[in-house]
Amino acid sequence: MPTVDLFLPPAYSARRAKREHIYPVAAAWVLLTSWIERARQRNALAGLDDHQLRDIGVTRLDAVREAEKPFWN
Repeated sequence: MPTVDLFLPPAYSARRAKREHIYPVAAAWVLLTSWIERARQRNALAGLDDHQLRDIGVTRLDAVREAEKPFWN
């Protein structure tokens, strides 16, 4: 079966889309929500028992290390 390659002009590249102007308030909001989500996920990870950690393939030590990281990392 033949395939067709699609080449978009440089104006449509993913790299250019990421460089679009984002407003400072929107950027701050995105950053804040990502920090909150990261902290929530790390708290949930810290609350898992050993059986649940084994189920997802994470050791207790790995979970503790991840949970102790500051929210901005």
